[in-house]
Amino acid sequence: MAVSVEELLTSDILKPARYLGNELGAVHKSWDEARVRWVLTYPEVYEVGASNLGHIILYNILNAQPGQLCDRAYLPAPDLATKLRSTHTPLFAVESRRPLTDYDILGFSLSYELGATNILEMLDLAGIPLTWKERAASNNYPLIFAGGQTATSNPEPYAEFFDFFALGDGEELLPEIGLVLEEGKTANLSREALLLDLAQIPGVYVPRFYDMADDGSVHPNRPDVPERILRRVATPIPAYSIGLVPYVETVHDRLTIEIRRGCTRGCRFCQPGMLTRPARDVEPEQVIEAIEQGIRETGHNEFSLLSLSCSDYLALPAVGIEIKNRLKDENISLSLPSQRVDRFDENIANIIGGTRQSGLTFAPEAGTQRMRDIINKGLTNEELLRGVKTAHEQGWDKVKLYFMIGLPGETDVDVLGIAETVRWLQQQCRVKGRKPLNFTLTISNFTPKPHTPFQWHSVSTAEFERKQALLREEFRRMRGVKANFTDVRISAMEDFVGRGDRRLASVLRRAWELGAGMDSWFDSIERAYAAWGQAIAESDLTWKYRLVEKGEWVIGTGEHSSPLGIADLDKPLPWDIIDTGIDKNWLKADLQKALEAATVPDCSFEGCSHCGVCGVDFGHNTIVPPSAIPQFAGHFAPKQERVQRLRVWFGKLGDMALVSHLDLARLFDRAVRRASIPIAYTNGFHASPRISIANALPLGATSSGDIVDFELTRQMDVATFQAKLVSQMPSNIPIYRVEEVDLKTPSATQLLAAAEYSITLTSYAEVTSAQWQNWIEAIKHRDAIWWEQTTKSGNKHTVNLRERLFELEIQEESRDLNGRSDPVSPDRTHPSQVLRYVGMSRNDGNLLRPEHIIYMLEQVCELELQLLHTHRLRLILEPYSTNHPTVV
Repeated sequence: MAVSVEELLTSDILKPARYLGNELGAVHKSWDEARVRWVLTYPEVYEVGASNLGHIILYNILNAQPGQLCDRAYLPAPDLATKLRSTHTPLFAVESRRPLTDYDILGFSLSYELGATNILEMLDLAGIPLTWKERAASNNYPLIFAGGQTATSNPEPYAEFFDFFALGDGEELLPEIGLVLEEGKTANLSREALLLDLAQIPGVYVPRFYDMADDGSVHPNRPDVPERILRRVATPIPAYSIGLVPYVETVHDRLTIEIRRGCTRGCRFCQPGMLTRPARDVEPEQVIEAIEQGIRETGHNEFSLLSLSCSDYLALPAVGIEIKNRLKDENISLSLPSQRVDRFDENIANIIGGTRQSGLTFAPEAGTQRMRDIINKGLTNEELLRGVKTAHEQGWDKVKLYFMIGLPGETDVDVLGIAETVRWLQQQCRVKGRKPLNFTLTISNFTPKPHTPFQWHSVSTAEFERKQALLREEFRRMRGVKANFTDVRISAMEDFVGRGDRRLASVLRRAWELGAGMDSWFDSIERAYAAWGQAIAESDLTWKYRLVEKGEWVIGTGEHSSPLGIADLDKPLPWDIIDTGIDKNWLKADLQKALEAATVPDCSFEGCSHCGVCGVDFGHNTIVPPSAIPQFAGHFAPKQERVQRLRVWFGKLGDMALVSHLDLARLFDRAVRRASIPIAYTNGFHASPRISIANALPLGATSSGDIVDFELTRQMDVATFQAKLVSQMPSNIPIYRVEEVDLKTPSATQLLAAAEYSITLTSYAEVTSAQWQNWIEAIKHRDAIWWEQTTKSGNKHTVNLRERLFELEIQEESRDLNGRSDPVSPDRTHPSQVLRYVGMSRNDGNLLRPEHIIYMLEQVCELELQLLHTHRLRLILEPYSTNHPTVV
């Protein structure tokens, strides 16, 4: 029998705050007033999905549409998934906590070839049939669609599971879909009629209206749908990037602003570079305004500028330094994704350097000049050395480098050239008085992608393993180099699925049934490979996988390749149904240039390469010229002068009980930033704000008496400070009072002596109030109750819990978190009892926890007791008013 979501979100699951849907920036629209109800679903754990920029942008855009409501859902972690299944509770959207089946349309982001197993897991948890055919006869299920890079690249392996695909950029496409849905609901259209209307929208691909031929190609099965589906293109709007400040730490825990969409470098292995053309720069002033507004509204202390190639945004130095100058006094740092090493200079170093210097990543991709020409990287050895040298001179001692092996035309000399290049960089970047430059390398296995010149290429698993072994032997003899290698089995599966056709649907479904899921996570690789391997073995497609595994689908001139004829390049491909704008003949011609090691210029800055994209359907390259670079005002210098300490008494109620102590500290930091409170910083390289929470509250416990100290760099009126802080805090973290405290007095953490708690207990046996009272009296009359304690170092010693107990009594009535009478435990069969106690609570480890009270009670009653809830009434500081804690 299904239970309420609230009963599942408890402190016994990992990071329950993932599922609360109450973050800053979360949108809660009226369910009844919405005419179309969406769920945008990211098929990964919350920490990944909630920091994905596309997810945030589309969420904000859809909720900005009149009459449209958009909630979110994520892949639940295994512990919550187990709870959902065991209680037969359907997967829910985090804002409303409604089952996904209550919505009109459910959209998944499909951005990774093996990610569809997560989607099947979510559909199954939601109680939604997995295939469009199973859903076709009923209007009771939401429409299921997918978007994202993998969906746009080649939707065919996944076509059986989705009602439609949204191809390309979604900013304009999804609102158009919403309007058609609204009209269809008003007209009470059938599922098929509604999908036929959707199929008329450029960018919408409805698989049921297309059939697969024997050669894997796809063709319409009715005359009123397009022959090919046009990829949609939209202009980035930075303002929609602002929003969603999670309470838990995410993988990209920062404000991210897109500065450029599309890349025309023409790297022949790079699918995003082909599928996002033309290049579209954002006006510098829009970027600056969005960052400044975003930092003020979110409270983030870090921002990232996002593009496939940030360095190709010519205004980057000017924008970066302008922002650094404007936010100089706010301890804000900038991170950039992998960037062009040939454009790294002192200006770029200034905007990403400072007190919290971010990591630095370059992607040479190949170890020899010949291979870089084959892939059209457009990078010389001299440019590589100049960029790395600049980084070392500007203070970086560690640099990350990305390389690939298995590229077309690659020889062992090219593979070993990776090690030789790194060795050469180490030798050339030595500075007297500085420790040597260290490198962290990621060696990826090239996986050919649809819609690229290398889409006809493949490399055998055995070849990947052999080439990895060559490099491992070289790196074993090199100091200051750490190399990470991609698992070759995962690469083979990505290749197999990514260039497959509709026949792979059965393999995908079977892999999920056998336990595949979260396949990109390192600790899931063995399980994923076993599941995919068995699923392939059980299918009639083993021959196809062996072609990939043995590297028999190959084009090239390398010593281990076998060239295909020109006629082979003309064969239909499953993804030919997608009109990306790039002419297939251009891809074939560019492949031939690759085999001749001939480069093609970047058409954003040099002549047109005639790829076919520019025109009415896709637009043209829009390039912003470089701006004047402001004078750099210098890096942030932490203000360490402390002129005022303010002590705040606050509570932690309702859902916020599921926010951890570390996440609470981050929440205060961001609230202070949003409120423009002049907080002081600690000394040291990684300066942190002087915000000190007196004592950590157990996860799941509520409180009405916690304390936090703030130290400021300038005097503030207490009432003004409180009003500013309250304006930026969630309502379930009430601020009760604020007092100024002398800076010379110890902090609340140092003064902490005791704590008063209200705890709700139950027993599986019938227990009267008189019995509870007798047990309390028995504890009071004991001199010692011993508890074995294990220290952090693993040593064990016994402590007398009785010495730590000052007061213990029965409270008259059990109450829930909202103050309502709650006389029974969650199983609704056994009475609960609320006790109040005061116990030692010092930050040196001498404290009395609620579980200690249970232990003492169990020693005298000889029954098993259960803790239902903990509420901290207050923290008690030395001196303990006029009543110093004394043993009862």
